Amino acid sequence: MDSTQKNTAEVSVERCALVLVIIGSVLIPFMGSSLSLILPLIQNELAVNILLLGWIPTAFTLANAVLVLPFGRLADIHGRKKIFTAGFVVYTLASLLASVSTSGLALIIFSFLQGAGCALIFATGVALLISIFPPEKRGRVLGIEISAAYIGLFLGPLLGGFLAQSLGWRNIFLINVPIGLFALVLLLTRFKGEWKGSEGEKFDLVGSLIYALSLSSLMYGFSALNEVSGKVFLLSGLMGMALFFKIIKDSPNPIISLKIFKNKLTRFSGSALLLVTIGTSAMWTLLSLYLQNLRGLDTISTALILAVQPLAVAILSPVVGRWIDRRDNKRIILLGVVVCTIGLLILAFSGLETPLLQVVVGLLLVGVGLGLFSAPTNQNFLGSLTSKFYGVGSATLSTMIFIGQTLSLGILLLILTGFLGNVEIAPSNYPLFLEGLNVSFYIFAAISALGAVFTYIGVYRPDTHVNK
Repeated sequence: MDSTQKNTAEVSVERCALVLVIIGSVLIPFMGSSLSLILPLIQNELAVNILLLGWIPTAFTLANAVLVLPFGRLADIHGRKKIFTAGFVVYTLASLLASVSTSGLALIIFSFLQGAGCALIFATGVALLISIFPPEKRGRVLGIEISAAYIGLFLGPLLGGFLAQSLGWRNIFLINVPIGLFALVLLLTRFKGEWKGSEGEKFDLVGSLIYALSLSSLMYGFSALNEVSGKVFLLSGLMGMALFFKIIKDSPNPIISLKIFKNKLTRFSGSALLLVTIGTSAMWTLLSLYLQNLRGLDTISTALILAVQPLAVAILSPVVGRWIDRRDNKRIILLGVVVCTIGLLILAFSGLETPLLQVVVGLLLVGVGLGLFSAPTNQNFLGSLTSKFYGVGSATLSTMIFIGQTLSLGILLLILTGFLGNVEIAPSNYPLFLEGLNVSFYIFAAISALGAVFTYIGVYRPDTHVNK
């Protein structure tokens, strides 16, 4: 093969990889953000009680969170394309089965399988991009991948709501099937090659099981911290995670090597991502309650206002990605966290008479901040690793996001129940809800500001450790 043919083949693989990762990056947030919208419709048709109903989206998120890291390790050992392909197989089949479910329990099982498919895809998508694209193109493709994820988040409430109301809730699951089949055809016919980083090493099954059980216990415990059972699960999870870190410290083939955190840039970039995720993830839930209950807006109007934030990220991320390929990202990444924090502070002043334009501006600033922050943070984290750790590094990023989302919602629940108690939001307790909203956004802004400090330490005061 001459150099021209080789270059053409490389470009073809790059384009194919980008298309496939974009498909996965759109589908998964779309499914996650649509799922909450269709719960009332599922309840009416299948007569599901409130406990089972709540477990449908929880099973999806839980599977994502606890499986993505072990799957990232498997991808490094056995091949990232293999795990990525398995993700689309599992996700597509689970979507088909969910669309024909006849009970709430079946839907929970298939939702968990969907989440497992998502974890297979998330564990490998970004790792494939980093493996295939040269360093001078990575910022651009990471920006596109982040943009695709926020487009999925943007489409969920709008397109998902339209499909559910017009054609029924089953079509939210069914729409994934032809798209998943298209991705599989592309994977099997056009996407040539395989990428591994730790071929021949063993998979730590015991460590993976302890990790999955401990993280599940932690996530449930934190979400139910006001109950005795929540405290028990939280304590059990903490003890389990302590045991897990002891195991990976002594294991020759851990599912995540602590060596990847020797580099200050890796360590502080990951911490900043976790903090910013905690500061911004519960924002949609809080503002949705505020806009619909206190301000009297309908679902579509609320969705359109909330869509300002993911749309801003989707538009800005590819531009920022191209920028950081050619220039230093220190100023832009720090500016992103600062802008995000300012947006959260503006939202903290929301009241019954606050102009809706103020809410839109706050959301827009958070979106712009995340658009400036996300791509360069991901690039810094993964770029500081050797190819050996791309799979587990990509999975670690996803795990931090899922944990951040869970912690964010847990903090919000603690604050609101602290002000309101375990009651429904009603006109009689609107003032208490507003106090809880204001305090929540102040706390989230403080967490985001701490993320700015970590960002500064990571990008302005890096060390010279190399991950080997």
